[in-house]
Amino acid sequence: MRKKAAITMAFAIIVLTAGVMISRGKMPYKPYKDLKASDIVSATVYFLPPDKTVQITDVEELVSCLGEVTIYNEDSSYNDYCGQTVLFTLTMADGTQEEITAFNPFLIINGVGYKAKYEPCERLSRYANQLLSAG
Repeated sequence: MRKKAAITMAFAIIVLTAGVMISRGKMPYKPYKDLKASDIVSATVYFLPPDKTVQITDVEELVSCLGEVTIYNEDSSYNDYCGQTVLFTLTMADGTQEEITAFNPFLIINGVGYKAKYEPCERLSRYANQLLSAG
């Protein structure tokens, strides 16, 4: 009987801990993990600086980078940072449009800022800047 009570108590603690973490926004989330290249009709990336837009012709690497991007809690403190803005505009097959700004350590999705995992966000920025160098 004690073993069953201990297991029930441990399970309850795990569920409560997960609930607190989710409510505080600490659980990692990959918003584009299921994105496929076929979902995107067209894509551009805008850079500031240098105030230049580049058309993305092959979206496979973009999809790969976006699939790894991990966000945490909503965070608007990106407004307090300085640096290069890399804004991806995706036109989706269903007619909708996504605006994704890589502003490490933040990702801004359709105007809402999120704290992001550093490495995948940095990879997205590097990918964009390679496009700028090539174009």
